[in-house]
Amino acid sequence: MKAQLCTRIDKIENHPLIYTTVSTPNPQPDQVLIKVKACGVCYSNLHMIEGELKQFGVPAKLPIIPGHEVTGVIEEIGAQAKGYEKGDRVGVQVLWKTDGTCEFCLSGRENLCLKRQTTGEVVDGGYAEYMVAPAAFTHRLPDNLGFEESASLFCPGITAYHAIKRANVRVGQKVAVIGIGGVGHMSLQFAKLAGAETIAVDTSEAKLQLAQDIGADHALTAVELDKFTVDNGRPDVIMVHAPSQRAVEQALRLVKRGGIVLMGVCGDASVQFPEEYSIVGSVIGTRQEMNDVLKIASIGKVRVDWSVYRLSEAENVLIKLKQGKIVGRAILVP
Repeated sequence: MKAQLCTRIDKIENHPLIYTTVSTPNPQPDQVLIKVKACGVCYSNLHMIEGELKQFGVPAKLPIIPGHEVTGVIEEIGAQAKGYEKGDRVGVQVLWKTDGTCEFCLSGRENLCLKRQTTGEVVDGGYAEYMVAPAAFTHRLPDNLGFEESASLFCPGITAYHAIKRANVRVGQKVAVIGIGGVGHMSLQFAKLAGAETIAVDTSEAKLQLAQDIGADHALTAVELDKFTVDNGRPDVIMVHAPSQRAVEQALRLVKRGGIVLMGVCGDASVQFPEEYSIVGSVIGTRQEMNDVLKIASIGKVRVDWSVYRLSEAENVLIKLKQGKIVGRAILVP
């Protein structure tokens, strides 16, 4: 099969990705073999390839096939895999497998499992024509959602949904989202769905236009956000999805007293304890939350903005992503 293989940790411009032919994987008894139809391109794919996730043990192996927001069709079923038939339309999110027995798994927080395996980071992912996944961590696609539009529900969708829950967004709150990329444009929609007044913040006019198109109440540059808070009050919640220390610092400076700064990226936080704000981390989501996201999307409450590229173009797409030239989500198709 054809696949994009990350052969070493290096800057994307130095060609650590090789588009090549590798063996098609064979499913283990509890797994299914998926013929990939679409795979989203996430900024964390770029972080992994360029070595910025090494402190988290990612990638866990080299070479590795990246890609963790995948849709496709079941091609083969392991002897012990239950619930699917050949030809079923399915998707796989970042959470590829957990141990199922730890305190996190048993308390509904399986996304925090210390032995979790993540798609395209610990095991081979969806930058390929085929991939394998445990049947128990595979999700059936709604009939009315296509492969390309569904793919990024399996990372931006689930990540944003879990983040909104972690931030406890409520009706009537002001919620600012800094960074209107793949996850950010989904967080805006879920915050709006929760009843919040939404404020989109980005440096890109194209991304601010996207924010307006999907229903943001306000679309501002970072400079404009400062004036907005003077005139209209500070946000109850600020969600940081831009991989920028300046964004983190602005969120901590502008959040309402007693409010919440939701960190969807890494950053250094200088805490001012008299402000009594909370800093909350958020990472991917559970299988049940993934099912929730698919249901919400299937009834038209949220949507992904996406554009399609060939699998062979992955390197160029990642370079464009690094340059801030991707609006919404880029989707690779074999």
